[in-house]
Amino acid sequence: MTLAPPPPLSSTSGLRLGLASQPAQGHRALRIDGAWWPHSSDLASELPRLLGGLPHAWGQVTSVLVDEAVWSPFPGRLLVTNQVVRLRRTTIEYSPTTVCLLAPGSGRWDLLVVPPAATDAEARRLIQSLATVLKDGAGLGVTVR
Repeated sequence: MTLAPPPPLSSTSGLRLGLASQPAQGHRALRIDGAWWPHSSDLASELPRLLGGLPHAWGQVTSVLVDEAVWSPFPGRLLVTNQVVRLRRTTIEYSPTTVCLLAPGSGRWDLLVVPPAATDAEARRLIQSLATVLKDGAGLGVTVR
C-alpha cells in the first residue's frame, strides 16, 4: 500500500472538476456524472485531491477503476485521509477515457477524464461536447476551486 501525501490545507485547491446535475429521484441515472481535469498523469498524487473535492452525498469512495494506459504506474491501494482506496486497472479502451468511482452503499460515479496536457480551449470543447450529450449541461463545467 502506498501512502498518499496529505492534501493541502484546502484539499480542493486547484481541483478542476465539473459535475452534471443529478436527475430527480426515480429518473434514470446519467452514464457520465461529470468531468475531471487532473494536472498530471500521476494518479497517486491526483486522486486525493479529487476524492477530497467530491460531494459528501457521494459517500466514501473505496474503489477506483482506471485505464492503466492513461496513468503513470500506480499502486494497488492508496491511503487517502485515513481511508484505504483500492485502485483497479483496466485495459479496455474507453472512448472517451473515464474514471469509475465506487462507494459501497452509495453508488457508482463515472467521470470523463480530460487529458492533463489539454489546453484550456481543448478542455472546454471536450466538456461542452459532454454537456451536449447529457442534454443538461447546466450543472457541468470546469470549476477551479
